[in-house]
Amino acid sequence: MNKRSSVGYGLVTGIILGVFLSVSIGVFADRNDGANATLPVEDLRRFTDVYMRIKRNYVSEVDDRDLLDNAIKGMLSGLDPHSAYLDEREFRDLQVGTSGEFGGLGIEVGMEDGFIKVISPIDDTPASRAGIRAGDLIIRLDDTPVKGMTLSDAVNKMRGKRGTDITLTIMRDGADGPQRITITRDIIRVQSVRWEVLEPGFGYVRITNFQARTARDLVRAIEALKDDGPLQGLVLDLRNNPGGVLNGAVGVSDAFLDGGLIVYTEGRLQESQFRYTASPGDVAGGVPLVVLVNEGSASASEIVAGALQDHKRAVIMGAPTFGKGSVQTILPLSQDTAIKLTTARYFTPDGRSIQAEGIQPDIKIETLTVSRAADNGPRINEASLQNRLEGADESNNQGRQRPSSDEESETLAQRDYGLNEALNLLKGLAILGKRL
Repeated sequence: MNKRSSVGYGLVTGIILGVFLSVSIGVFADRNDGANATLPVEDLRRFTDVYMRIKRNYVSEVDDRDLLDNAIKGMLSGLDPHSAYLDEREFRDLQVGTSGEFGGLGIEVGMEDGFIKVISPIDDTPASRAGIRAGDLIIRLDDTPVKGMTLSDAVNKMRGKRGTDITLTIMRDGADGPQRITITRDIIRVQSVRWEVLEPGFGYVRITNFQARTARDLVRAIEALKDDGPLQGLVLDLRNNPGGVLNGAVGVSDAFLDGGLIVYTEGRLQESQFRYTASPGDVAGGVPLVVLVNEGSASASEIVAGALQDHKRAVIMGAPTFGKGSVQTILPLSQDTAIKLTTARYFTPDGRSIQAEGIQPDIKIETLTVSRAADNGPRINEASLQNRLEGADESNNQGRQRPSSDEESETLAQRDYGLNEALNLLKGLAILGKRL
């Protein structure tokens, strides 16, 4: 190494060591735990050696800021799938995304083996209408392979102006080969809570994701259901709910629990350790509750399901959940940039870790759809036989038309196998409750 290179090497090393030292001092000062900060000087020298070799030998000139930004991205992406460096555009997109309105396809995604994995499609969005499912692996965006892309690069490519198309090539369990699905981008407006009456006395509430106002909207939904008559049972649908704001999950759990621990976190720092408890009162009045989950139920959804399961407040029905039980904290580096860093793990009231484990349902059901049988003519039963023995009061109803179930409008529960099973369970619990 000549004198000039040696001077440059020493200057860069000094700058980088200075940056690392100042950051380390700040971090350890904030922790105030008495730990000794020992800088890995030899490793930092190796880092600066690579830095200088790139600057000198790369095929084209590289901007210093790009190199340092990429180094930071590499440090964070190597930790876990959820830690990341947020540049100006990504930090702005994050702020837009948490507002409940953004442009794109309407899917929550993560990384798996270098491919983009669909955690869940958001209800009533281009992705859900196109048939994208939780668990799908996206291997191409238009004609560009996603292998080698960062998650943020893939998300940015999927976003775009309303009305423009993008073709996703996906791999799906059980499919013979890759499928190409073309989706038209749209403005995604996420309505957090929806509800309806399934049958008299039995209500249905669907939470698509958790926002700051979700708990408030849930309470309003249940009050609206009560206006139609006394509740005998309630279905809370968290399927394909990718999560969202922690306070939304805590508020929803609190709405159904009459006290007790909801969730707690454990991390290295004291500031990352929290315990959330429920206040007195159950908005549903203690009526039987079934919570529907599947492999697309993640993060905040798992907090709610785990809390209600541990307190034996609800029957959890469906498929094992996604298993995203880690806490990400946004740490601004400047006004325009930040890092998203995993700082803790979630635990249910009974101490179960959600991370990579998920919530196991009390009753497992397959993800199926209910379809009508082909129309093969009139049903054969006793009433259709000639010269049948009439019922005791049938002679008084000779001219009365009784509509068959095929003539009635198909309800939500009839179209949805999991929901139909949940409704049947609620009916059974209601009958049993009356007899007891």
